[in-house]
Parts: sequence; structure tokens; C-alpha cells
Amino acid sequence: MNSKFRDRTAIVGVGYSAISRNSGKTTLSLAVDAVLAAIADSGLHVTDIDGMASFSVSGDSASPSLVAAALGINNGIHYYLHQAGGGSLSHTIVGEAAMACALDIADYVVCYRSLNGRSGYRMGATGRAPLASGEAQYLVPQGYTSPGQRYAMAARAHMERYGTTQEQLAAVGIAQRRYAADNERAIMRDPLTLDDYQKARWIAEPLKIYDYCLETDGACAVVVTSAERAPDLRRPPVYISAAVWGPGHLVDTASWPDLTSSGGKYAAPRLFAMAGLSPADIDVAEIYDCFSPTVLMQLEDYGFCAKGEGGAFVASGATALHGSLPVNTHGGFLSEGYIHGMNTLCEAVQQLRGDCGPRQVAGAEVALSTGGDGMVAGHTSAIILRS
Repeated sequence: MNSKFRDRTAIVGVGYSAISRNSGKTTLSLAVDAVLAAIADSGLHVTDIDGMASFSVSGDSASPSLVAAALGINNGIHYYLHQAGGGSLSHTIVGEAAMACALDIADYVVCYRSLNGRSGYRMGATGRAPLASGEAQYLVPQGYTSPGQRYAMAARAHMERYGTTQEQLAAVGIAQRRYAADNERAIMRDPLTLDDYQKARWIAEPLKIYDYCLETDGACAVVVTSAERAPDLRRPPVYISAAVWGPGHLVDTASWPDLTSSGGKYAAPRLFAMAGLSPADIDVAEIYDCFSPTVLMQLEDYGFCAKGEGGAFVASGATALHGSLPVNTHGGFLSEGYIHGMNTLCEAVQQLRGDCGPRQVAGAEVALSTGGDGMVAGHTSAIILRS
């Protein structure tokens, strides 16, 4: 596939707010912190920014228009995007910003996600009337309402079909906690052992507390520009070789009979064809891990191991720092924090710039980063980056 998109744009800045359980700040303040950090990282000035993109769930964030106004640049914005939805959109907004830069609609676009996911609007919280449209109208009366319950069903299906074990689910969180120990941003840095995992309480069987992502306050941002502008800036550019979004399914609908696969099943062929690469070319993978089974399924669906072998792949040590495919080197959502996919992408950029210190993957030149896996939102997104 001769892609017109491949390597025409780059990420040139990365920024974070503090990641915490109780920020004490508004989502607008968190967004400004991350956006300013990303702009400073790139070497640009605030007034250079002429595009802003973000996404949110039920008004849990600050819109690009508010952030632009807070930065004093609202009259200079040429490109604006604010999508409604969760982490499945994280890589979508970056791909769309890249298109805007490639087509000269904007010169420099900041993409960000900001939320008080622990101290503010909690996605899994009770006390609100559950949405009861579509298939949900039949599920809500049974108390089947949360993403964790849906992923528990998917995990159980994977166990029944492929023999995946509880210990293999545990291996996901244990491997990622080892990375988090070397990540100063991570909320959970203490060692996690198999014994700790086995003693932990069930949340939605077969998922335990360590199979769940963290509820987190914080924000992350990246700056996107054209490949022509990128080399003139402060940091080494990380080129966007491919970006896809769209495919996925709702895990509780009859239209998707296979609970053991993710939207990556459909995203992967287009993604690798666009990049002109194969799974064997990926040096590091930052995979959306809202729950531990999503890592196993996406490893399979993106072609890093055969279907049904994700559990054995992780348990073998393949995803560890010196393994064949280091995965979630920031600790993932299970240990660093859950910024709805943007921190996954930021980590991929930093790995390709060689900025990750003791958790740096030696010689990393190509990275895969995925957004939400399409099992709850009905869509997914993913990006391949190269140094």
C-alpha cells in the first residue's frame, strides 16, 4: 500500500500535568498544565499553536475553546476538534490532527485529554441513573451495567476457549508494575507479586482489583505538525507512519459473537499496510489496558502471537523490558494512571526519543500505540510511530 499519509506528520512535543488521585484542580487547569508543558517541550510559543483537539465523556473535561481562551489564543485557532467519547478516541483525535497538518489546515495542533477521573466524574460510579438505550435496556435491570462486568465476560470467554489462566491475567499487571517502579509519574510503584494478586479481592469474576485500571486525575498532551516543520524544532520528531480508527464492536451485542477478540482484529491489517510494516517491525508496544484481558486480546489481534496465546506470551516474559516485545513501559493504566489513552501515546513518543531512563527500550525505533479496544464504545483507534 502506497500511503499518502505515511510519515507526512510528526509529534514534536509531549506534556503532562501531575497524575494523582485527587488533583485539587479543575479539568481546565489540568489541561492548561499539560498543554503548556507540551508546547514548552517542542520549543514553540503558545502563539504558534493554531489547532486544538480533545475528547470527553459526559462533560468531564475542558473543551478546546475554553483551553484556547485560557491560553489567550482563541482568535488564532484555525482547527478545532472536540469529540464525545472515551479512550477509543484518544488516537483518533491525533490522526485527525495529523490530517489537518498534512493538508495545511493548521500548522501546529495540540491534542490533549484532561479529567478528574477519581475526584470528579467517575465513569463507574453509582448514584446516577444508568443509560438504558439499545441493548442496555435489557441489561440494566439485571445489574449488568459497568465496563468491568463486560470485560469480565470477555475474559471468561477467553479462558473457556483457549485455556487462559488466572495466573496469566496476573502476569499482565505484574510485568507492568515492574515498569512503573521506574516511572516517577506512576501512582502505583510498589512491587506486585503473584501472591499479592491471588490474595486480592474479586471485583467482577474472573477480574480482581489488580486487573482494573486506576481511577485517575490528570492530563496529557502532544503537539502535532507537518514533517517539513518538525526538524526545525527543539526535540527529535517522532513521525506518524500510520493512524486508523473506526472498527470495533459492543461486547454485549448479538452482532459480535466472538467476545475473545478486540477491534484490533480489523484495525491491524489497515494499520500495518498504511505504515508499510509488519508486527515483527515493532520495537515497543503501548497497549490500551483498561483491564488486563485487553492486553492479551490485542497482542493476539495485532499479530504478535497466535490467537489464544496472549496469556502464555505475557507469562513467558516476552513483554518485559528485555523481552521480544516490551509492552506498556510506563506501567500502563494498571499502574501509572488512566488518562484515557493519551498517556499511552505519550509514552510511545518518549520511548522513540530515548527519554525513558531505566525503563528505556534499547534501540527502539518503531512503536505501536493503541486506543480503546472497541469492546464497549464500538470503535477503536491505533497509531504506528517511528523515530
